[in-house]
Amino acid sequence: MKLILYSKPGCHLCEGLQEKLEQILETQNFASLQLEVRDITTRDDWFGAYQYEVPVLYLTNRRDTENEDREQLIPRPSPRTTVKQLEQLLQKYI
Repeated sequence: MKLILYSKPGCHLCEGLQEKLEQILETQNFASLQLEVRDITTRDDWFGAYQYEVPVLYLTNRRDTENEDREQLIPRPSPRTTVKQLEQLLQKYI
């Protein structure tokens, strides 16, 4: 499974969420997850979709039957969310 974070340079909300996610992924409970950060300024389709929404977080889960990734949107946590609260949020979606 993979977390996809749509972000853009200079976005302090994106940077804060990324730091918290990196801390979480270092723990034993989330060792199977990978974090992919996608810079929305590198693709027009990403920029058009997320320019006013970043940070945007998806959980991607490979489905064995279809051989394609299924992305599930995870609601954006508050910037004040603690690492522990973010862990609990992720647990709901894994």
